[in-house]
Amino acid sequence: MPQSEIPHTTGILASIGHVAQTAAEKKLLRAGGAAAVEMEAGGVAQAAARLGIPMFCVRSITDTSTQNFVLDFNKALLSDGHFGTIILLTSALGNPGKAFPELFRLRRFCQIASRTLGEFIAGCRF
Repeated sequence: MPQSEIPHTTGILASIGHVAQTAAEKKLLRAGGAAAVEMEAGGVAQAAARLGIPMFCVRSITDTSTQNFVLDFNKALLSDGHFGTIILLTSALGNPGKAFPELFRLRRFCQIASRTLGEFIAGCRF
């Protein structure tokens, strides 16, 4: 297992093919044993297992299990795994008083997650 002096939590990741939109869905995933939910590592883990290569996934969280999203991020999820910016912004116009603060909050949390992930990896020893 990777080692780090940076505070962190270990556990099982649920890798799903869509954004967990609601606290209720996140609660169900947690009840199934997931410490966190993500969308990308499952395919990598399967390939690593087929090749007999150890795999560790390090994630930094941008939303908590108690948060619901106002915007339906799944409607903006493109086939390449990116989000359609215009789709999100158009959707946000339907409820600007809640949607735009959500987008700004998510942007801030993504910046924090990026920084803390970099700090963790910089101090991580395998």
